[in-house]
Amino acid sequence: MAGLATAFGSGAMTNSIGEIEHAEVLLVIGSNTTENHPVIGAAIRRAVLHHGAKLIVADPREIGLTQDAALWLRQRPGTDLALINGLIQVILENGWQNQEYIDQHTENFEALAQTVKSYPPQRVAEITGVPAEKIVEAARLYAQAGRAGIYYAMGITQHHNGTDNVKALANLALVCGHLGKPSSGVNPLRGQNNVQGACDLGALPGDLTGYQKVADLLSRQRFAQAWGVDSLPDTPGLTVTEMMDAALAGSLKAMLIMGENPALSDPDSNHVRQALRRMDLLVVMDIFLTETAQLADVVLPTACWAEKDGTFTNTERRVQRVRKAVPPPGQAKPDWWVLTELGKRLGQDWNYRTPQQIFEELRRLTPSYAGITYRRLERLGGLQWPCPDTRHPGTPILHVGGCARGKGLFSPVEHQEPAEPIDSDYPLVLTTGRLLYHYHTGSMTRRVEGLNQLAAQCLVEINPADARELGVSDGARVQVSSRRGEVTAQAWVTDRVPAGVVFMPFHFAESAANLLTNKALDPDCKIPELKVCAVRLKAA
Repeated sequence: MAGLATAFGSGAMTNSIGEIEHAEVLLVIGSNTTENHPVIGAAIRRAVLHHGAKLIVADPREIGLTQDAALWLRQRPGTDLALINGLIQVILENGWQNQEYIDQHTENFEALAQTVKSYPPQRVAEITGVPAEKIVEAARLYAQAGRAGIYYAMGITQHHNGTDNVKALANLALVCGHLGKPSSGVNPLRGQNNVQGACDLGALPGDLTGYQKVADLLSRQRFAQAWGVDSLPDTPGLTVTEMMDAALAGSLKAMLIMGENPALSDPDSNHVRQALRRMDLLVVMDIFLTETAQLADVVLPTACWAEKDGTFTNTERRVQRVRKAVPPPGQAKPDWWVLTELGKRLGQDWNYRTPQQIFEELRRLTPSYAGITYRRLERLGGLQWPCPDTRHPGTPILHVGGCARGKGLFSPVEHQEPAEPIDSDYPLVLTTGRLLYHYHTGSMTRRVEGLNQLAAQCLVEINPADARELGVSDGARVQVSSRRGEVTAQAWVTDRVPAGVVFMPFHFAESAANLLTNKALDPDCKIPELKVCAVRLKAA
């Protein structure tokens, strides 16, 4: 994205977590960091409270970090791109850009400069609801800092224009030259503990390991030779959302789901459940009988993280060893063993005996992992890719001395309104997210009594002005409806959300927020617009 090679394309941090505390300015956008990434959230707070960093938070909701922020930019949901373009416009208008960096290390700057001319602070204020003077001050703080980092999460990506949102953030960093140096960069925060590792190892429909594209002939030939086959497919597969459409259409007949609960986590959940029921064969590998597993023809019990060996790769690209602490219960097996046995039964000559053997194959085929070995991980505690050979120390900071692609490509992008606008029938905007006390669809955390005492049920956050107009009192049961379904939950009347916006966490199967959300897709990366949809609310 924005031409910054593997780091942005894979959604990995350009910099390291340990650098956060030494930043001068931190821009957090689309991330409720203290609840969703508490370790990183704590580092951000330490940077502010102990080292004097200036924190800029851009979020429609009042989140924990807003209490520590020098500036809170409360943008209307779905207007992040206009806000970012507005920051760039102010920077260029005032001559705050790093022109030397732009001239030496970027291309297509004139096209970007022309595009952002139409985003002066007053117009951006009208689009986003953020006062113009705050936009100017945020631009000044970020541009004039010596070390400034951007931190974002799914509040940026889970939109129908999420790719453009990320390109806009890359543009902002490039304009100021905040790349390739400590405590700076563009730093996406991954949603789960080994999402980065799964993507690195090819769990994406268009990628082989290390983001080597299936469309690239040389990559396909190298993998085909290593795997002893004549050829590999040259076209990308389907994303999760596309799989559900294909299943409903009857063109996808079987599915194997590993450690995922799309019946609760994917948008328009009624549509997802219909698709799962339509298939001829649904196999689920998981540690609990989730809502998705309950729909399966076959459930294969697998070991959890503490019951198997292997590696995790975290959001800062750090590969770390995981060691089995206890044996898996009952018939549960490590997932690599299950997949190997399935391969054998499908006629493949797969003879993997240990996770280390699989990792060695990964190293041989993946340049960014080539220098990482189990022995080095044991000795060093972790290594950050790219690590091209066994003498390489790993790469804490990407794009040092210039962008990995050669020159950073400015990508002019324009604001788009959310795919589903509000109207008289559905006059409120719903946005969704997570709570500190529960994880994803709650398949693990909602089995913990102590956590359930802290967060026992779904609370719908509603602004007091909306509550008065609708006749809803705090603690009352409310019905939230969209064009795709309706759920019932308890109202929390609070100023945490602005008027016109309601918030729901998606952890609770009995009040499943994703029954309501919109599956409109980003055309580039095919991520659905989970963060904005139109709803109505009434007393239940």
